[in-house]
Amino acid sequence: MDALTLLHSRNSAPRLREPAPEGEALENMFKAALRAPDHAWLRPWRFLTITGDSRHELGQLFVTATQQRREQAGEPAMTAEEITKLTAKPLRAPLIITVIASIKEHPKVPAVEQVISAGCAAHGLLLAAHAQGFAGVWRTGSNVADPTVMQGLGLQPHEEIIGFLYFGTVDGNYKTLRELTVDDYKQSWKPSK
Repeated sequence: MDALTLLHSRNSAPRLREPAPEGEALENMFKAALRAPDHAWLRPWRFLTITGDSRHELGQLFVTATQQRREQAGEPAMTAEEITKLTAKPLRAPLIITVIASIKEHPKVPAVEQVISAGCAAHGLLLAAHAQGFAGVWRTGSNVADPTVMQGLGLQPHEEIIGFLYFGTVDGNYKTLRELTVDDYKQSWKPSK
């Protein structure tokens, strides 16, 4: 697949199954992520791979965090059905890669630029998976910024979760790609006089 076809056709896959990328395919994905734009070579990202039974533990961590958020907000406790559904979320794919922005103090590289760099690394993972015949979807939600989840995943105070990237083989069909018109999103800048 040529580069432009790859860039024009990458799409999120809501349903994923085995096999997940592993070995050389997974290594290629991380190599692509490491080519993200990176001002001052700070490498402001790191990645956690979550597979097998660790996905069950992640689901339990999501439940614990959600229950704590509800308690703090004075909301009712989760129902058994809600707990079951939330526990199963990480089981929707055989591989999850948690992308973490690891912000470094730098006089010329603001934190927002480092977060964007980590986002570019995440996109590199998705593109490289697609180039090799795998599929993925970027998921966020309340748990990406939850202190309990962040602590449970071992994040440091200067780190934040960019997203949970779910990977595997597409199960069924991809989402329908919307046709977008470039001119709807770009314009020429004309300086005021």
